[in-house]
Amino acid sequence: MLEQLKPENIRAQYEMSRLLAGMSADVAKLYLRWAAKLATHPGAPVKAGAGLAADVMDISRDVLLKVAGEEVEPRKLNGDRRFASEAWEQKAPFRVLRRTYDAYARAALKLAEETPRLDDEDRRKLRFFTGQFLDAIAPANFAISNPDVLQETVQSRGRNFMHGMRNLWHDLDLTHGRLNISMSDLGAFEVGKNLATTPGEVVYRNELMELIQYTPTTKQVSRRPLMIIPPWFNKYYVLDMQPANSVVKYLVDQGQTVFLISWRNPDEETPDKTFDDYMLEGPLEAMSVIADITGESEVNAMGYCLGGILLACLLAWLDAKGRNPIRSATYLTTLIDYTDVGDVKVFVDEKQLERLERLGKAKGYLPGDNVAWGFRLLRAPDLIWTFVINHYMLGRDRVPFDLLFWNEDATNMPLSCHMYFMRNMYIDNKLRQPNAIELAGEPIDVTRIETPAYILSTRDDHIAPWKTCYESTQLFSGRSRFVLGNSGHIAGVINPPTREKYGYRVGTGNPPDPDDWFSRAKEKPGSWWPDWVRWLRRYSGGRVKARTPGSKEYPPLEPAPGHYVRQMIRPDKRSLF
Repeated sequence: MLEQLKPENIRAQYEMSRLLAGMSADVAKLYLRWAAKLATHPGAPVKAGAGLAADVMDISRDVLLKVAGEEVEPRKLNGDRRFASEAWEQKAPFRVLRRTYDAYARAALKLAEETPRLDDEDRRKLRFFTGQFLDAIAPANFAISNPDVLQETVQSRGRNFMHGMRNLWHDLDLTHGRLNISMSDLGAFEVGKNLATTPGEVVYRNELMELIQYTPTTKQVSRRPLMIIPPWFNKYYVLDMQPANSVVKYLVDQGQTVFLISWRNPDEETPDKTFDDYMLEGPLEAMSVIADITGESEVNAMGYCLGGILLACLLAWLDAKGRNPIRSATYLTTLIDYTDVGDVKVFVDEKQLERLERLGKAKGYLPGDNVAWGFRLLRAPDLIWTFVINHYMLGRDRVPFDLLFWNEDATNMPLSCHMYFMRNMYIDNKLRQPNAIELAGEPIDVTRIETPAYILSTRDDHIAPWKTCYESTQLFSGRSRFVLGNSGHIAGVINPPTREKYGYRVGTGNPPDPDDWFSRAKEKPGSWWPDWVRWLRRYSGGRVKARTPGSKEYPPLEPAPGHYVRQMIRPDKRSLF
């Protein structure tokens, strides 16, 4: 508690309150502008009201048919898992309640979408915040109107609420005065014990990253090593979860010499690194170490999300230098064009960035847990309200789920690097413009990149919309293979061959229109990983004897997963219960 009374922490709390107050004021002004538009265009609410009246009449017809003993066709509620229970369909009062909520929600969103003369930014924000309000007031979120909670209360004689209060107390962060809604059993996993367990060694470390080289499992390996660049917004071990769903282990078992960058988690003691620093001290420095260890002057490279953006910037920078040491590039859910970034845009404008910058200067970095909450809001029914229902009202124990554990293990953001990225990419969309961005003294042009590219996007991605990711095929000069995985930003990527859960689509050629590509693409069952490895082997340069980690110049420093990945941004509360 005394830690919070330090001047720098008091300043940070003040800036956080200013940020939240500013966002609240912006939302209030947004709804005032909406009210003014509705007042001068009364036809919009009349049209929405007519649609709502028709839905209410349809609900009434269903009720009468049900009373008369007729069969009524069941209707799903837009895939919302909160209403997945059969009780919402089979029990008449809850069926009416569910459908009435659905009707009013659709009418409100339709009105927000179709109000005349709203600019695109206001329309997007209005749709988003109205959706957040509607998600919050859904009848499933309240014990008295949730049939599953009522049934559990009767069966357990109220013990569900006792267990729910225990779970609520566990999630309360009294030091910072907030509620951290947990998604997974934090005590079920430990990095280096049952997560990130692929054998390897940290062979290099600077103040920004550790470089891990993984131990081979085959007698021969591809001659060109593979360098992996994860996002600095998340811990790298999303690519090395458990053995059954580890991308890293799969690659090693396929005969790749894998080097992976593990970013440091910024804190008060970390220098404020720029975007240039992340490129120069990250993958560029890593390539120098890889060349010394393996004796190879060329590598294949893969970047995930922000790591893919850094990879594209590095390739363009190297091209400006007249160098091309990267033989092939793989981009996983990576945006190069930012024309349409989905609802993430709601949190990105100059005014909000200025508030974030003040907060970052007060702390020395951007706090990762607050940034992570913004991404949870993008899928609030699944990532917030489902857990409120299950943990606090049904009183269920947290389920051990590795991807959700990783999702909670957030990282802080480097202030200067992140502000540069958000302004130049998200706001000004400069990355796609030739020579509009200068990195380490060189104007860069991604349209000059001729390196063969494997571009993976995912169909339900709420962070990097697939049609915007597809634009990379039109920007790069070299040949590219575009693959569209099913599911979302994480599950669509971490889709191992051991689990035939999601499929993917591949097409021949990359026409300008993504819908045209989609209509021609063929659906494939299972994981996209084998398809990628087959593509990667074209650029692997043959086979050589397997390499042990490290060299005379770069001896192993410590076993994988290393030190940086274990740094957490908030105290470990696993011992409380």
